[in-house]
Amino acid sequence: MLPLERGRAFAKDGRGTPGATTTTMIRLIAFLALILTLAVPARADDISASGRGVVRIVVIAVVDDEVVGFGHGSGFAVGPNRVVTNAHVVALVQRYPGNVVIGIVPSEGSQAFQGQLVAQDIDKDLALIEFRGERLPPLALYTGSLGEGESVYALGYPGNVDLATAQSANDYITPLTPVRTQGLYSGRRSLMGTEVMLHTASIARGNSGGPLLDRCGRVIGINSAFTRADEGDAAFAFAISGAELQSFLRAAGQGMNAVGGRCTSIEDSLAQDRAAGERAAADAAARTAADAERARQAHETAIDAERERIDLARENYMAIAAFLLVLGGLSLAGAAMLATKGQRRNAIVAGVAGGVLMLAALIVFLLRPTFDAQAVTLPADTTASEPHIAATGPLVCTLIAERSRVTVSKTDDVPLDWQAEGCMNARTQYAQTQSGWQRILVPADEATVSVLDFDPQSGIYVNSRYLLTAPQMAEARRLRSEVELKQCSRNPDAVGQLGAKQSAIRNSLPALPNERLVYRCTGAE
Repeated sequence: MLPLERGRAFAKDGRGTPGATTTTMIRLIAFLALILTLAVPARADDISASGRGVVRIVVIAVVDDEVVGFGHGSGFAVGPNRVVTNAHVVALVQRYPGNVVIGIVPSEGSQAFQGQLVAQDIDKDLALIEFRGERLPPLALYTGSLGEGESVYALGYPGNVDLATAQSANDYITPLTPVRTQGLYSGRRSLMGTEVMLHTASIARGNSGGPLLDRCGRVIGINSAFTRADEGDAAFAFAISGAELQSFLRAAGQGMNAVGGRCTSIEDSLAQDRAAGERAAADAAARTAADAERARQAHETAIDAERERIDLARENYMAIAAFLLVLGGLSLAGAAMLATKGQRRNAIVAGVAGGVLMLAALIVFLLRPTFDAQAVTLPADTTASEPHIAATGPLVCTLIAERSRVTVSKTDDVPLDWQAEGCMNARTQYAQTQSGWQRILVPADEATVSVLDFDPQSGIYVNSRYLLTAPQMAEARRLRSEVELKQCSRNPDAVGQLGAKQSAIRNSLPALPNERLVYRCTGAE
């Protein structure tokens, strides 16, 4: 078993052959911060997205203007300005303290940077390096389980590729996309007290410190050693486990985003989301049908109850009218009898009373209630089974894991404040779409474009994240500079122009995002 890279005397021609001149190496040191070149664009997949945060590390020891040691390996970003690698990649720092230059060469861009060792663990073979002048997209650590036989990917800068392609010492500090190899995960082992992961992805000297990734581009280990394939033996590689890395970073006070969800492709995730959406729509339709049936039954019950009440009231009115009619008839008969006896005054009084009673009987009869089924209404709380989601005001949005694809992002709840006419958080204007409202965010200091969609009717908030290369980000930022609306606006023309400008940005993005985070938003307390 051999370590991937050790500090060693530099070779003569910059490729690893004996006899490199001091002048050549002095130039190499100068070029660490000055070399300008364009990077080769990476493919738009998860592994290439992670490759944006992978770096080549060049270590040069110079004593009395003479190069006494040279080494190079790989590393990857755990913070915007910090990278992790193997301790043996920077072993020259211990051997020649104060006489070593550490060069950090990003995978894309136009410049190399000088780094400084800030922490290391010799036993775990891990080191943390800090640099200034560039912000790299940090990789995420996968903390879930990995089954044996699953595909894994190694990214880094193998020295044998450099020997075959490098034309000069400058090629070592020229930003290039890392070399990708694929293999299978073969289980965990213990190597000199350190937990390592055994795998079959091809690596070589120079891959030291480079990441071992799962299919979603998340770090599962750090490549550090390999076995020789002598006499027909199979070659295997060892990567320091993610658990050891996490422990090292914690001791160094360096955070790293950790993701535990299983890896699914964006196509599978979109299919799952569509299926979940269809199930949600079917459930909503079923609830609507159930609500309608409950409303129909409640309406029929209310109609029957109202009919019974009206029938009873009619009977009462009819009884009262009949009673008044009888009294009126008796009064009139009494008036006639009194008239025959010569009691004229009493006869008039009885006659008038009889007439009033007869008129009252007629009025009561005419005022008897009639039944009208159309006039029967239901209480408001009997028409829906669930409360309506608050369309405006403070909201709390919680990730729907089964509808999301998460590779590098945190999954904390997202607080929002949605106001009418597309104003988000009292400062960001959204443009209206067929399915809701949308805003595309193109940050100046992060290599990620986010397409944010919000449907206030359903309370669904979606963040589609595109992890782009430097040229793609440059184009997105150019298009973003043409967006004039920087805050919330009630001007329909300005909002319409925002939608048109955002369409241009959207058309410049890849067909599919790297991540899709789907949230359900409810009213905040």
